[in-house]
Amino acid sequence: MATSVFINEFHYDNTSTDIGEFIEIAGPAGTDLTGWRIVRYNGTNGLVYTTPAANETLSGLIPDQGNGFGTVVINYPSNGLQNGAPDGFALVNNLNQVVQFLSYEGSFTAVDGPAAGLVSTDIGVSQPDTEAVGASLQLTGTGTTYEDFAWARTATNTSGAANAGQIFSGVSGPVEPLINEFVFDHTGTDTNEFAEIFGTAGTDYSRYTLLQIEGDSSSTLGRITTAQTLGSTDANGYWTTGFLNNIYQNGTQTLLLVEGFTGSVNQVIDTNGDGVVDVTPWASVVDGVAVTDGGAGDRTYSPVVLAPSYDGNSQRVGGASRIPNGTDTDTAADWVRNDFDLAGIPGFAGTPVEGEALNTPGAANAVVEAPPPPVNLTAIYDIQGAGHSSALAGQQVATTGIVTAIDSNGFYLQDAVGDDNIATADAIFVFTGGAPTVAVGDGLQVAGTVSEFTPGGASTRNLSTTQIGGSLTITTLSTGNVLPAAVLLGQGGRVPPTENIDDDAFGSFDPVTDGIDFFESLEGMRVTAQDLRVVNGTNGFGEIFGVVDNGVGATGLSTRGTLNLSPDDFNPERVQIQLDSGVFNFALPEVNVGDNLGDVTGVVNYDFGNFQIVATEDFTGNVQSAGLQREVSTLTKGSDQLTVASYNVLNLDPNDGDGDTDVANGQFAAIAQQIVSNLNAPDIIALQEVQDNSGSTNDGVTAANVTLQTLVDAIAAAGGPTYAFIDNTFITNNASGGEPGANIRTAYLYDPSRVDLVEGSVATIGSQGSGEAFAGARLPLIATFNFNGEAVTLVNNHFSSKGGSAPIFGTAQPFEARQEDPTVNGSVDQRQAQSQVVQDYVNGLLGSDPTASVVVLGDLNEFEFVSPVAGLESAGLTNLTNTLPENERYSYIFQGSSQAIDHILVSDSLVATAEYDAVHVNTELAESLQASDHDPVLARFTIEAPNVITGTAQSDVLVGTDKNDTILASGGPDIVTTGGGRDQIVYTSTNQTGATLTDFEVGADKLVFTNLLASIGYTGSDPLADGLVQIRSLGNSDRTQLSLELNRVGGGRTQFTDFITFQGVDAAALNNTENFVF
Repeated sequence: MATSVFINEFHYDNTSTDIGEFIEIAGPAGTDLTGWRIVRYNGTNGLVYTTPAANETLSGLIPDQGNGFGTVVINYPSNGLQNGAPDGFALVNNLNQVVQFLSYEGSFTAVDGPAAGLVSTDIGVSQPDTEAVGASLQLTGTGTTYEDFAWARTATNTSGAANAGQIFSGVSGPVEPLINEFVFDHTGTDTNEFAEIFGTAGTDYSRYTLLQIEGDSSSTLGRITTAQTLGSTDANGYWTTGFLNNIYQNGTQTLLLVEGFTGSVNQVIDTNGDGVVDVTPWASVVDGVAVTDGGAGDRTYSPVVLAPSYDGNSQRVGGASRIPNGTDTDTAADWVRNDFDLAGIPGFAGTPVEGEALNTPGAANAVVEAPPPPVNLTAIYDIQGAGHSSALAGQQVATTGIVTAIDSNGFYLQDAVGDDNIATADAIFVFTGGAPTVAVGDGLQVAGTVSEFTPGGASTRNLSTTQIGGSLTITTLSTGNVLPAAVLLGQGGRVPPTENIDDDAFGSFDPVTDGIDFFESLEGMRVTAQDLRVVNGTNGFGEIFGVVDNGVGATGLSTRGTLNLSPDDFNPERVQIQLDSGVFNFALPEVNVGDNLGDVTGVVNYDFGNFQIVATEDFTGNVQSAGLQREVSTLTKGSDQLTVASYNVLNLDPNDGDGDTDVANGQFAAIAQQIVSNLNAPDIIALQEVQDNSGSTNDGVTAANVTLQTLVDAIAAAGGPTYAFIDNTFITNNASGGEPGANIRTAYLYDPSRVDLVEGSVATIGSQGSGEAFAGARLPLIATFNFNGEAVTLVNNHFSSKGGSAPIFGTAQPFEARQEDPTVNGSVDQRQAQSQVVQDYVNGLLGSDPTASVVVLGDLNEFEFVSPVAGLESAGLTNLTNTLPENERYSYIFQGSSQAIDHILVSDSLVATAEYDAVHVNTELAESLQASDHDPVLARFTIEAPNVITGTAQSDVLVGTDKNDTILASGGPDIVTTGGGRDQIVYTSTNQTGATLTDFEVGADKLVFTNLLASIGYTGSDPLADGLVQIRSLGNSDRTQLSLELNRVGGGRTQFTDFITFQGVDAAALNNTENFVF
């Protein structure tokens, strides 16, 4: 079948950013395109795409741009047409029928939308990404239909006009006008007679005259009874006489359309009554049609004669229409008699009979269609069924319901009554592919194809939603209906499950106990979330999460109002409220955790891995604030108390020209103020997500010294100390993940007035090389600090993110039981490998010194109960997160669930005095109020300053305490008993010989020889290896002798001096640098 209205030209790709994209439609002039539209398709998944938005619905008439044809154009914003391989679009008419389904760079099968199930036609030419701006793909050749032309690539587009190399050889109406329809006689008094002329749209036909010639056998036979001069055709190509009253005769008559008429009414053209025209007062006869009632002696003057039996009907013809419109073969077969009772004329019911023509003056001719067969209706709840997909998918159905909400590409239809079965949803989404023409409250009958639509495609592991689409037939049965009552979510209605999302991998459908089944059973329906309490403040996606009944009955609520997840409870009761401006547009309120929204009404939808209530009513007037305040930690530093924090500072950088404005928007100032006022200016701060000096500008810069100094300055300006910083100089460019060019990393701030950085201690572990644990991730940053004489080693981490995780309400179930599965918990395997690197490092430290003070901290991107974090405890660490009550363990909120992904773990030497606080200053607030999407975490450790015990110049008995002591050796042969704790015995002179240590504890106590070795000029790093220190057992006793070679450094002869005798110490165990400070 020839395609008369068709896609004629388009542009979809050019060098750099795609601009000037368009689709041009061509067709006969005067064609009404109202209700026609273009539907864009992504060829990768076969799905309709609608972003960026464009007005793809056509209206009005095709203009005449030459030879009776013209074009109309749809323009798109930048990147409006996808340029993958393949992509395409469908031209859909006002009956939702696909006229064309074209693609470029290959073909594909449509999955949804009006072309669902159809295979696209590849046009065979394409545009490369090097194409110049202004080029296009267009049809060339000569003809009148799509099939007459061929596609070609051209450097210059002709948008809005006939293409270069394209000639339209035909016209939409006849070259000369035609008598297209007439009515001489009809039921009752002939008050609605008319004649219709069809020609080229907008054309002056005043040189033509329509003549009525008497044909009945009488004295007026062959006489011109009426002569009507034509005017101009309208935009559709029609000219009519208007309704006439008894102007046309009811017997045998002939209509002649003539050009150049010079005669007059009552002039006889058949002078002898033989049926042959004798007088021709015109230049030419353009068209003619005659009607005869079969009377004896009647005459007609046109080769086309419609007798009573010309179509098998014995009744005389009262009126007739050319079918199809404008058909002209100069035979009676061109004509179909009109309904005699004026079906089609306003005010007349008519008695239309199948096959007759409707009366359509000034409009396209049409025949009476056979009435459609009775429709077998399937209730919406039977289409939905008790499950996550419809058993009727792929089948044609018809159903009825009330429109409850309208979206930009479809509408929600709900059964007016429902079936009182909580397992079956009473509503469904009807996908129209473009803006629907229905209204809320309309009662409709909808026929179409049932399908399962998966947002984003099956690879996302999203659930599917049941919808009706394809070639739709929508019939309005009523308007202004009261909407079906909203299902109440909460006490007195249906209460969401509080523990299980799905516990049987979809083995059974349990809407009472399984959250994923509960919301599926409400798909598309109107619901009201009762007394909704906020558990996740307003975010940038127009989302608010809450729990019904003001939280009564919810499990995992924290004291501040968040909903915390736990190993066997991932919070199925959370309810997502979604602002969708295409459905109902209002100003979504900025709310925080604990606020109450009152009752929220909307329709249940599923998108981005979550069921959501798309609000259909404005609830902002019901919002009650809980007055949430940022938390101020009670953990403060003291003379014997070291405070250590971890803070993910959310891609912090000082370059406001890189697309974000961390300086101008106050992020530096806000974080600084939190550090000073809410964290009490910790002694050491481990930072994550510090970007380089140029931010996300991909310029090869890797250093972050400006970023860190800007934060240091902001802290000082906020009244805090002047911190020193440690940048992570071990990373390489674009190797750490995050934004390209930003080089996020771990780093430290520390207060040099409180702690000392141990020289040479800054290091990293692992590698960012391909296949290594930290490939595409952040390298840990290690540093050791001295506080009150205690060395504390920190390992600052930012493990790989959970990006790529399956949605919690998705197809991978049971979700909570599969947290060790990387296909469910994204990159858990990479975090396991990163954790193992840290474990190995910590094991090495504690293996050498079991009493070492070690802190492993940072954004570990994992819950405390999953192996990358839980595994660190096997290295001899204690996770301070677990010291908090279970419902208070959170530093982050994701999709309504509070959770701990930032942690501080410590070795045994620090556990006893450790105190811990997750300081909630960000995550509970609306996103616009946050300085970061993480809360900082803070730990405090009591590390008392060592007791100093000083000997005299005499022989002393020096006795330490059970605390950490510093014992300063004297000049005589002292007897030293260190006591408990981790003690240091300090020697500064070669004269301090002959001492006895009675209880030296290998691995805990240390001998400090720094000044002693300096006094003899030693500049090496390991006097044990260099042979200056000699350790040997004394006979069969439990004593060990340490001797020093005091003369070698000065070049003297080799001579060892006995320096210290140890009681109860193994010589081999003592002979280790871990027991010394050189």
